[in-house]
Amino acid sequence: MAHVAIIGAGMGGLTAALLLAAAGHAVTVCESAARPGGKLRQVAVGGARIDAGPTVFTLRPVFEAIFAQAGERLADQLSLQRLDCLARHFWTGGGGLDLTGDVARNAAAIAAFAGREAAQGYEKFAAKAGQIFDLLDGNFMQIPQPGLAGLLRRGGPGLAAISPFASLWTALGKYFPDSRLRQLFARYATYCGASPFTAPATLMLVAEAERRGVWRIDGGMARLADCLQRLATARGAIFHGNAKVVEILARDGRAAGLRLADGTEIAADAVISNADIQALQSGLFGAAARDAVAGLNKGATPSLSALTWVATGRASGIEPAHHNVFFSGHYPAEFTAIAERRPLTDPTVYLCAPAKGEFFILVNAAAGTAPSDAEKSAALQAALRKLAVCGLGLTLNEVVCTGPAEFAEKFPATGGALYGRALEGWRDSFARPGARTRLPGLYLAGGSVHPGPGLPMAAISGRIAAECVLQGPR
Repeated sequence: MAHVAIIGAGMGGLTAALLLAAAGHAVTVCESAARPGGKLRQVAVGGARIDAGPTVFTLRPVFEAIFAQAGERLADQLSLQRLDCLARHFWTGGGGLDLTGDVARNAAAIAAFAGREAAQGYEKFAAKAGQIFDLLDGNFMQIPQPGLAGLLRRGGPGLAAISPFASLWTALGKYFPDSRLRQLFARYATYCGASPFTAPATLMLVAEAERRGVWRIDGGMARLADCLQRLATARGAIFHGNAKVVEILARDGRAAGLRLADGTEIAADAVISNADIQALQSGLFGAAARDAVAGLNKGATPSLSALTWVATGRASGIEPAHHNVFFSGHYPAEFTAIAERRPLTDPTVYLCAPAKGEFFILVNAAAGTAPSDAEKSAALQAALRKLAVCGLGLTLNEVVCTGPAEFAEKFPATGGALYGRALEGWRDSFARPGARTRLPGLYLAGGSVHPGPGLPMAAISGRIAAECVLQGPR
């Protein structure tokens, strides 16, 4: 039985901890925060605890497989409520569009919204998105370090048909002459922290992933992290909260454990880092870890950060769904302003309304910035104006804001980038590091490594890291 030490109780670390403990290994998880979850977090405001990270549960089969591997049924451990409306979308000057998981219903709604030609374009887009997802799910996302050569070998002729070299924005123009629909489906690039103007067209698969089902978790998304920790603990894993790791120890040319900020050393046969790879590369975990990943993230551009507000208050006007998006009047100008680190006067606003009087508001922002309190206030007012011109009035009572600087503090060495490296072309999808490093016994998990950001992808990374530990050094 090996002893595995894991840095971070984010989704990748939690998944690895559960699977390794279920396989009979001793597992110790050190988390710098008080609670598990990483970016899967809740914020207390006005007597409520409101999700302030991922707000929905997608790609359910990924988690069902992980739970099954640990001898559990997902449905027995979490209460999930499937949402009929995937998201409600609004534009300035009126006009709204709800999307569901049913292609025919969506086509009918789009026909009423923008005409039959637009509906036909959507049907073609949905078919293409499904084709991309099916090709890349088993041949790329689920495979450890697939590489372009591996994808070409597995994907075969189908790869050429998925527009791998075009940008998402360019590819969407072939399906959606209506600028509003092009904007709607381009927004899926931001799920990966990317600009739709540089992100590859393969990110159309994100729309398909969402179309296949969106669920709420009763009690909030943080219940998923709590559940994984509880199941891992039941299998013998040990979790330490408020335990900051300052060094990954190496002896005899391999990873040998962790040193904590209080001087405690934890010996281990293998180490999994669920921290952002930038934390290792910057030396935050010592020279051995830095050298083990040197150059693995070479040339990476940081992904988007965000300004978020968790609030209680009162809504009036249109009825918000769980997921709501209020679009800017000019998408190219919005992303140009972000790239130039200028304040957004006309932002696209994401609003989650998980319960009556509870709100989570998000606008995209550049990583590496530190908006002042005045700038944060101005950004919130711009967001509220956007909601108002689209027909939703929000009167807020208590508000807690988190911006790039606060995210940078929570996730060191990232500058507040929330999704690892930005995807600025087709090559970047293959540039994310895999689970193995140059230091035997040191493995990587989390949203900054393959297969990328988002709860399901981070969970897959944790599963891959656990499998690498079980396989041992190559």
